[in-house]
Amino acid sequence: MGLTIGVDIGGTKIAAGVVDEEGNILSTFKVPTPTTPEAIVDAIAASVEGARAGHEIVGVGIGAAGYVNRQRSTVYFAPNIDWRQEPLKEKVEARVGLPVVVENDANAAAWGEYKFGAGAGHRNVICITLGTGLGGGIIIGNKLRRGHFGVAAEFGHIRMVPDGLLCGCGSQGCWEQYASGRALVRYAKQRANATPERADILLALGDGTPDGIEGKHVSVAARQGCPVAVDSYRELARWVGAGLADLASLFDPSAFIVGGGLSDEGDLVLDPIRKSYKRWLVGGNWRPVADVIAAQLGNKAGLVGAADLAREPDPVM
Repeated sequence: MGLTIGVDIGGTKIAAGVVDEEGNILSTFKVPTPTTPEAIVDAIAASVEGARAGHEIVGVGIGAAGYVNRQRSTVYFAPNIDWRQEPLKEKVEARVGLPVVVENDANAAAWGEYKFGAGAGHRNVICITLGTGLGGGIIIGNKLRRGHFGVAAEFGHIRMVPDGLLCGCGSQGCWEQYASGRALVRYAKQRANATPERADILLALGDGTPDGIEGKHVSVAARQGCPVAVDSYRELARWVGAGLADLASLFDPSAFIVGGGLSDEGDLVLDPIRKSYKRWLVGGNWRPVADVIAAQLGNKAGLVGAADLAREPDPVM
């Protein structure tokens, strides 16, 4: 179908890239992310116009963090942008004069990994993104499964703990409160506060206090053998693995692809996740066990996936 543009809306920048049918990014254009909804629409249009210069483009795919309708046109709700029933497709099409589809950003990243990254050779995969929060995507039978209303795979908001920690979504006990970069830092701070003598390496990387611990400190300290940092990763992995076991009961995939910033830590995080997953998987000693593999595309997955999904036919029958 030719070249398409993928748009990734980040907290600080909006990136647009021209992507070919093999998933190669041919050019990119970035603009700062504004603070108001209408200004963001203008910025999306500006990023598309900047990226398309010199290219013949057939469509645009936008990855938006939020609940997107099945028609891939309207953002029902976005937690970090004041979009409520936002007709994003219509608004951007009016500005750029190209066909536009809107996808959930985690779905777009999942599709990018499935099509051009770690999903090679698989027909049924579940992708999760371990970043500040937790998202994901479902590919079954080589198709991205969005659900009847378009808002499937909001894995981060599965309630893992009844009446548990308050989540930004307004609910309590959501999976991402226990399995995310934010959760990892909380575990490290709690443990460093309780047993500072076991956290000397970790504390030295910050300002010397538990409150000064950041995610990057936990990673460095764990690789240096800091007991508190290692324990914090194990706690994170315990929750991730337990959630994957539940997803295996629902979808029975051949592989789980783990992306997001935490996946950059490789086996430091993946090995304990695999052990926890096997521990919590019902019948795990007697049944085939899905692979747990690292994503390959990094922060390009969402842009590449959104661009490729612009070539996909309308999923609404």
